[in-house]
Amino acid sequence: MLNKFGPSGHGEAQLQYLDGDFRVVSPGTYVTCAITGERIPLDELKYWSVDRQEAYAVPNAVLARHFPDAVKGQK
Repeated sequence: MLNKFGPSGHGEAQLQYLDGDFRVVSPGTYVTCAITGERIPLDELKYWSVDRQEAYAVPNAVLARHFPDAVKGQK
């Protein structure tokens, strides 16, 4: 069992994205946005796809992945 306050890795975490939650497969401090490449600290992770098993930094990244034509039309 991982100690929440003990060493938990300082690199990229590997997660399993679930409905409304995620499971840490490999400890770390962040995940990478699948669209922007931004590092997302785990305590700030709010957006992900269960089907695609990927994280997104901001709502526009979600839209870009799921509705690319709609995002291209925005200015």
